Amino acid sequence: METLQVIKVADQEELERAFAIRKIVFVEEQNCPPELEWENEEVSTHFLATLDNQPCGACRWRKTDAGYKLERFAVLKEFRGRRIGQALVAAALADLPSDAEYIYLNAQLDAMPLYAKFGFQSEGEQFEEAGIQHFKMVKKA
Repeated sequence: METLQVIKVADQEELERAFAIRKIVFVEEQNCPPELEWENEEVSTHFLATLDNQPCGACRWRKTDAGYKLERFAVLKEFRGRRIGQALVAAALADLPSDAEYIYLNAQLDAMPLYAKFGFQSEGEQFEEAGIQHFKMVKKA
């Protein structure tokens, strides 16, 4: 039985593991400009997913002027399709302050069904971010 864990990043070593996953997924695989990938790190709360103690996924949330934004969901290619993304979304949502009323994210098109499972709905027009098509999605109660 595989053991899937999502932890709230507590030290520099865990943060480096989360950053390494994001670098592989966003910078190398999706060709995101590195300078766009590494921003707002110090004001974000980070998470690291492990499967049988192997780092396999990462995400973060941060408070913005609009509300609470979930960001940078990344799962390494060889671990996809094993509910790691779902575990990351659930962990990030569970960690938000109880007064978090407006929760949103910018979803890549193929990730939209995942976020929809958690009550997120798309709003507005499709847009491009770092060369990839997205929709803004907002969590409805």
